[in-house]
Amino acid sequence: ARAGEVMAQADLSGYRAAVISDVTVAGFHASALLASLEASGFRPTLHTVPAGEGSKSMAHAETLCREMIRAGHDRKSLVVALGGGVVGDLAGFVAAIFFRGIPFVQVPTTIVAQVDSSVGGKTGVNVGEGKNLLGAFHQPRLVIADPETLRTLPDREFREGFAEAIKHAAIRDAAMLDDLAAFDPAGRDVPADLIARNIAIKARVVEADEHETRDLRALLNFGHTIGHGIEAAVPYGQMLHGEAISLGMRAALSVSRSHAGLAPTESDKVIALLEKYRLPLVLPPEISTETVMEKLARDKKFTAGAIRFVVLDALGSARVIDTVTADDLRNAIDGLRTP
Repeated sequence: ARAGEVMAQADLSGYRAAVISDVTVAGFHASALLASLEASGFRPTLHTVPAGEGSKSMAHAETLCREMIRAGHDRKSLVVALGGGVVGDLAGFVAAIFFRGIPFVQVPTTIVAQVDSSVGGKTGVNVGEGKNLLGAFHQPRLVIADPETLRTLPDREFREGFAEAIKHAAIRDAAMLDDLAAFDPAGRDVPADLIARNIAIKARVVEADEHETRDLRALLNFGHTIGHGIEAAVPYGQMLHGEAISLGMRAALSVSRSHAGLAPTESDKVIALLEKYRLPLVLPPEISTETVMEKLARDKKFTAGAIRFVVLDALGSARVIDTVTADDLRNAIDGLRTP
């Protein structure tokens, strides 16, 4: 409800706002946001896409751009992304290409988006060959994370977001694992300071390695190499992002034990936390190992075909190694088939 006021304070006055959301989120939150933007002089228009991962496509990006042109938007406009990670990635990509790039603001409404995807400037869309393979680095001018929006999330979407928080704790803040263990996921009162701690971890890493030219930002990919392969192995939206990352983290913990000496007790602590949030740890039988391997081989985290894999030496301590083989990955995926 204060978005317009906060945007004006961030020197964004004078722009016209194109609000991009999905139909579900817009039903809950668009009216309050639009009223706030109108009151602050941003003359907003609303543009929606269907809810779900299928909207992260070039076709929807083009449709949104054309809608914005017809609505009179130009290089003196800005995009406001209202929604979860799908909307943020798609709307950010639209902002990156519209009139060769206009500013955008993130208003994330899910756990995944608030603690992870809204921060860092990675935007993009999916193609049949893999997730996020088309995109641009385009930093938001502002991120407005309102914990109250989390109250409208369905239970499954609420819980899946904590996979990214668990990842942040595992790679950078081991003490936060205990805080996540103490939180009751059956409630909706997510502490603002918990969200802020996650944003701080993500922001510090991004500031040090914005375009992932060093290994530092790659640490944020813990669990994502195999996780993205699993996510892309089924029709988009059938498995939520955090659910796939949970499976990817279990596999990455296995690789960490064999290649980085991670203690089994520390690995078990992370797995117990994933279980607490009722995130999946067993790969569905219909997803073949070779399909996952095919999908992950196209992932952006591979450099000239070489496997760069994020492992944990200990909780809170991650690094990238290049000694993991394709057979190691197959074994880790196969290991997901047993409880």
